[in-house]
Order: sequence, then structure tokens, then C-alpha cells
Amino acid sequence: MNPIEGHLATRSPLHDILAPSGIAVVGASADPTKRGYKAMVGLIKDGYRGEIYPVNPKADMILGVKAWPSVTAIPGNPELALICTPAPSVPGLIAECGRRGIKGAVILASGFAEIGEEGAELEREMMDKARAHGVRIIGPNTSGIFNLHHKVNLLSLDNVKPGDVGIISQSGNMLLSLALEAQYNGQVGFSTYVGPGNQSDIGFNDYLRYLGEDHHTRVATLYVEGFRDGRKFLEVAREVAAMKPVVVYKSGSTAAGQKAASSHTGALAGSYAMTVDLLKQSGVSVVHQSDEILPVAEGLGLLQKARGKRVAVVSDGGGQATIASDRLTEAGLELAELSEATRAKLREVLFPQASTVNPVDVAGSTDANPSLLATCMEIVAADDNVDSVFLVGMFGGYSQRFAESLLGDEMRGAEAMVDLSNATEKPLVIYSLYTPVKPPALRRLHEAGLPVYASIEHAVRVLSALGERGQYLAQYHRQSRERSVEPLPELSAMFQQARAEGRDLFEYEAKRLLRDHGIEVPLELVVRNEAELVDAAGRFAGESGETPLAMKVVSKDILHKSDAGGVKLNVVGEAAMRDAREAILASCREYDASAEIEGVLVTPMAKKGVEVILGVIRDPIFGPVLMFGLGGIFVEILEDVAFRSIPLSRHDAESMVEQIKAKKILGGVRGEKAVDKASLVDLLLKVSRIVEAYPALAELDLNPVIVNADGYAVVDARVIVDRDAEPTDKDADA
Repeated sequence: MNPIEGHLATRSPLHDILAPSGIAVVGASADPTKRGYKAMVGLIKDGYRGEIYPVNPKADMILGVKAWPSVTAIPGNPELALICTPAPSVPGLIAECGRRGIKGAVILASGFAEIGEEGAELEREMMDKARAHGVRIIGPNTSGIFNLHHKVNLLSLDNVKPGDVGIISQSGNMLLSLALEAQYNGQVGFSTYVGPGNQSDIGFNDYLRYLGEDHHTRVATLYVEGFRDGRKFLEVAREVAAMKPVVVYKSGSTAAGQKAASSHTGALAGSYAMTVDLLKQSGVSVVHQSDEILPVAEGLGLLQKARGKRVAVVSDGGGQATIASDRLTEAGLELAELSEATRAKLREVLFPQASTVNPVDVAGSTDANPSLLATCMEIVAADDNVDSVFLVGMFGGYSQRFAESLLGDEMRGAEAMVDLSNATEKPLVIYSLYTPVKPPALRRLHEAGLPVYASIEHAVRVLSALGERGQYLAQYHRQSRERSVEPLPELSAMFQQARAEGRDLFEYEAKRLLRDHGIEVPLELVVRNEAELVDAAGRFAGESGETPLAMKVVSKDILHKSDAGGVKLNVVGEAAMRDAREAILASCREYDASAEIEGVLVTPMAKKGVEVILGVIRDPIFGPVLMFGLGGIFVEILEDVAFRSIPLSRHDAESMVEQIKAKKILGGVRGEKAVDKASLVDLLLKVSRIVEAYPALAELDLNPVIVNADGYAVVDARVIVDRDAEPTDKDADA
């Protein structure tokens, strides 16, 4: 049994569909311009071992295979139907497939939900038939499928060979691009391809589960334009990525996740950056350029992972060594610090002018002896400070550049590199400027399973993916979701009251929600009249003098308090409080004469520190998502934020704090003390638990939160209530 089959909760039903023992080609044709012809040719030419059932009422034989007038007339039991007929015929054909016991159908036709409401209605009719008859649907509007290890080539693609890269792509042209690139590469082969089309039934998460279980697939590779159920995909990705690499290229942003900016978090969520963060959280290797897809898939499939991100560079040219160092640093990798013992061994075999610091520049030492590069790779690979080895330069081309007599030595060097790759768990990645001409030494490396690249940038992207995957796997088994909390009855009632009144939580209610679940919130009082103002002044007067206060309007109709003149800061003393309250009320009435004003919130000014933001949104694609970043008024401009799917593990929370560019500020700059990161991580985890406990919480903004060496202070809190949400079991229990 494939190990992942025991890891995933249930076996995918797609095994029978994507590796069928019999295939019905509905709309089979002898016309070379038709897809029904292409599919027949692909099956016959590739030697499909199962039964082929062409379905065409106007033909007795198609390409030498007996044809049948209808699906129900087929005598055998095909598991898959390829439907090549126009869209209006599809619902009836699906019903026929179901009556014949066919488990799955690939629907090529367009003209469904992608064209508008009329097509959407036809798609709904198709799915009603599919559900009623137990038929799973691939597509519609799909480019098709192949499963090369089972000789199923319904695309009739030439020059694609069986291999271990599984492809799911919403673009047929992207598949063709990858197939041509693999043909040029010469070593990359594919296991399964599916074009998911409209995903009316089977979605990306279903296909990924299948690739995770498929023992022919070593790396799952996806081109995604849009997820149907992003949250489910993240769950499956987390399970599959623990067993084998998952590579995703996501085009564009999550358009369905974008919404009107009712909060800072709402303005930033739904972005491409959010999608990337959530995919990485689940162990996915995200590529950002389309020409990176196959190199990264190949590299991860061959090498799987690196222990970490410390790379040793061995080069026969100073310029390319410098370029490699730049690209490695930009990618977040580290130039490994070689031990003195390693450098001494390098000095023993290299010319005196060679550089033995990382990057290692052999400085002409290999011109007459290119196999020496393999010796250098072996020396640095033995260093405990090194996680992966990167060979950069002209290996493979010495016999062409200098003398043909060097070919033998290059081949010996290639064999030594192959032996080294078999003896070490550390990845060896090769860039050679001679890769495009495929000299013998590089062909030998590639055939032996060592990735060889014609681009430094591609090689570095592979090294980065290997390091990221290694770090993900190292912490995966130590991860556990933090304990959840139960909703408090009085707080659930608070949400219900806000929903009944058609409003969001008042700020003091939002802070009560936080406080009652263990989040530190400063004392605050709502002042509605003169008597309450006098009481508040007395409460905040201390022995060492009166406390500077912040005063803010409380109104369900005024969302942006500062814009309305509804905020006064550094208010000291009862008289100043009275003046500030009157000024706030006057400004807010002028801003919105119809606004209902409950009162003015009074709270002590927060200590000096760094402003950060914590936010939550329930994304329609990915579900509840937590955001963290630099706070204040510039959050939407700088967009220095990190996203994670809720619930969070402690590792998730810690990685959010480390991800943002402003982490240097959190660590203390220009004499300022470092902030208390542990309390910040604790705050992130507590917010995650609150969101799980209260489904009526639609959005949350804590902006700013002031963090310093002593902890944090939640200065402003806003909770947007889901006014359309139905009462949940948690609400009922409360």
C-alpha cells in the first residue's frame, strides 16, 4: 500500500475513473478534425490495454473498433466515458452513463456556467442527472485527461513519456507548454494530467488527494486560476505535502475573495499575497513565474527536500559565483559558513589563488582537471554547516571549450557526482551554461537523476523550494492546533443582540469579547452623561497625578471615528475631559446629524511602542483567515502583512511575526528595546480561538495594537457581525 493511503482519511474514488479498465468514447469519429477521433487515436496508438467502446449511431466501425449506437447498447462495463458531443446533449448522456454503471464522465464541451445563466442552468441539470445516477464529472469545459502509466491518452499528445510529475491544470495551453518543455528537457515524464474545467463536481482538492495516493506520482503540480473550495484544498494539501511535494502556480488573485473594504483586513484579504501565504502554510511550494513550474517540479520530484537553507556554492567562474550568491540571498537562502577544516581540505586540492570561502571559486584549478569539481562538491557536502550544494559554471563543456581530451575526465567527474548524490542526503543542484547543448557529462547527470539547469535563477528557485520543504517537514509533526475555547453565553447573547439591532459590536463590546477570553485590554469606561464623566475622572485620577486619556465616540453609525472628529488624545483632568466630550459630540453631529451616539469611550493612553495590526476576515474561498502586520494608518499602503488560515498552530503564529519586513523594528532599533514577541504570539493564538468560538464574528480589526518590551495594549478594536448568519449549535447552547 502506498504510505499516503494510510495517511489520508479515505481512498480517492478517482482511481477507477482515471485508471479505467474500459472507456466509452461518446461521439467517436473518423473525422480527424474531431476530438472523438483524437481520443480514439490516442488510445489505440499508445496501446491502451482496456476495452474501447466507440459510441456513434451512424457508424458500425471506427478506426477498426466496433462502434455502438448508444451508451446503453454497450455490452461491457466501462468505468469512464469521454463525452465529445455538444453541451445540450450532455444531461441526457449522463443519465445513460449512470444507467450503464459508468462511474465517471469527462465532458469536453463548453457552453455551461462559463457563458452565463443559460449555461449555468444546463450545468445544474447535468449535475442533477449525475447525482441521481452516481456519475462523477470531470469538467465540463475541460481539455481532457491522460494517465500515461495506464496508457490512457485521451488528448492524443505525442512525445510525452510516463514519469512521476502529476499535472492538474485549468489551462490546456499550459499543459502543452509543460509537455513541450519536458520534451526539450528529455528526462521529465508525467504520470496523470487532468483539466478540471468548471469543477462542477470534482475540484482541485479531489484531484490533489488522488495524486497524493497515486504511487506513480512523486510530485503533484497544479496550475490554478480559481479554487472552488479553497479551505478544503488547504486541508488536503497539508496532508499530501507531508508525504510528497506539491507545487502550485496561482494565476491572478482570488477575485471571488475580494470585497468592499469594510475594514483594513477586508481591504487586504482576497489578495494574491493572501493566497500564497495560505498555500505555504499548508506546505505547498508556490512558484511565481510560469517558467519555474517544471524546473521546480522536476527538482522536488528528484530531490524531495533539503535539511535547511544553507547552500554551499562551488564555481569555476567568479562572475557567475557572484550572480548565484545574489540570487540565493534574494531568495531567502543562506551562504553556508564553511568550517576551517573544510576550507583546509579545499586548499589541499586547489590552486593557491582559489577562494575557499563560500562561494568557492576554483580559479582555474579545474581547467585541465574538471573532475576536481566533483571533489570540491564532496568536500563541502561533508560539512555539517551545509544543507545543499550548488555547482555553478561550465561543467560539461570543458571538452568543447578547451580540449576534446578532457571528455574522459568530465565523464569521471560526472560519475563521481552521481556516486556522491547516492551517498548523501544533501541535494546536489547543477547549473551549467552548456546545458542547452546537452554534452555527454550533463546527459549522464540528468539520466542519473541529478537536476541540471540552464538558468541560475531556476536552479536557485529549486534550492529555495527544497529548503522550504525541508523546514516544513521538520516542524510538521511537531505542529498541533491550539486548544479551542467554548463561547460564553453572555457574549453569544451580545452577538445576537447586535444582529437583532442591525449593527456591529460597539468598541467596548469588542474589547469585552477580548478581555473575557484572556486578552489584555486596558480599563475603559463609557461616558453617557455628566455624572458618568465625573465618575470616570475620579476613576482615572491616580496618586502620581491624573492619567492622560483617550476619548472616542461610541456610535453604530460612525465607523471611521477620526474622520468624524470623534477622537481626542492626551486628555488630562476633568475639565479637559468635559471639553473633549463636548467637542467630540459636536463634531460627530456635524459629520452625521442622523447618527445615533451612545456616548464617549474613555481609556488610558497606551505606552509608547510599535504599532501592529491583527485582523480576521471570513474569506468566501478559504474561510476564516488571520492577518498580522505593521499597523496604524499605513497598513493598506505598505501591505507589510502575513496571512494564516484559522485555526493556527503555535508555529503558524511564530512564523507570522517572523515573516513581515518590519520584524527588525520588533527586534529593537536605534536604542529601542525589543518587543515581547512571546506575548504577541500568545495574542495571535487567542484571537484565532475566539474566531473559532463565535461564528457570528465576520471581521475583526485590532488596529493599532501597541507592542513593547512589557507586552501589548489593544488600543482600538472593531468586530463586524455577520447579520445574515443563522444561529449555530454554539449559539443555541449558549
